[in-house]
Amino acid sequence: MNKVLVTGGCGFIGSNFINHLIFEGDYEIRNLDSLTYAGNLENLTELKGYKNYKLNRGDICDSELVDFIFDKFEPNYVVNFAAESHVDRSIENPEDFIRTNVEGTRVLLGAALNNFELKKGFEKFIQIGTDEVYGSLDKDSPSSKETDTLDPSSPYSASKASADHLARSYFKTYGLPVCITRSSNNFGPKQNKEKFMPLIITNLIEGEKIPVYGEGENIRDWLYVGDNCIAIEEVMNNGKPGEIYNIGGGNELRNIDLTKKILKKMNCDESMIKFVKDRKGHDKIYSLDCSKIENELGWFPILPFERGLNLTIDWYKRNENWWKRLKD
Repeated sequence: MNKVLVTGGCGFIGSNFINHLIFEGDYEIRNLDSLTYAGNLENLTELKGYKNYKLNRGDICDSELVDFIFDKFEPNYVVNFAAESHVDRSIENPEDFIRTNVEGTRVLLGAALNNFELKKGFEKFIQIGTDEVYGSLDKDSPSSKETDTLDPSSPYSASKASADHLARSYFKTYGLPVCITRSSNNFGPKQNKEKFMPLIITNLIEGEKIPVYGEGENIRDWLYVGDNCIAIEEVMNNGKPGEIYNIGGGNELRNIDLTKKILKKMNCDESMIKFVKDRKGHDKIYSLDCSKIENELGWFPILPFERGLNLTIDWYKRNENWWKRLKD
């Protein structure tokens, strides 16, 4: 049974990944999460009583705690989801993003390197990144490849780009087996309602208008979280150390088109749209070239976008108590 340390495992993608590993594989999981606004214990209620899962509440910047967990648990793999992740918050408080996303990654890398050099069975460090590190594309630009120069726009994406560079430097300098994944916009059940898709859905349930930045012309690719979890596990087990893997859904939509699609599915009209002042430094287009993970690891997204969207809408309709508690 492989031991996996998942950081930020009470967050949206992290909790889905832990559930995926527990129910689909043979793993012992340790979850390190500081349980800030982005983490929710209810995301992992299904694992209550499971002997091969344990939560440690704590900060990845706490080097003493991280070293203690590495010493006692001796993970074979680390999957680092822990991050401040909301762009708007990074514009208001960039300091928090630099601390968690860069310094926290450094602490984890240092502990992993120590176990690797002591030959304690450490196999691989997976740094979870984002397509936002590539920066904004134009309509005629080719999709972003793993070899492209990074051009982040926000404090959030700059901190994630810094973490990616730091993780790769530990491979190049020390030989620590590191892989980096960069996914497009994830969606699915249990996502914090400050994110765009759950914000649309929950506002409509409550009869509130949907705030859309600018004219809604910004284009994003949408990836169902379950497909991302499958891809990350594939990278964890079979990814080549030192390599970066883009993970996308192939569902590129303007924000306004996604909004109208959800309005139609929820039997609402376009009067529910409220255009608001655009975000500072708002990137126009993200688009990923995912041919590398497709060709080298044989991964492709499985769930059709419309099916994933229906599942997501239905979940928020059936679980109002969950997201209303987050709002309060």
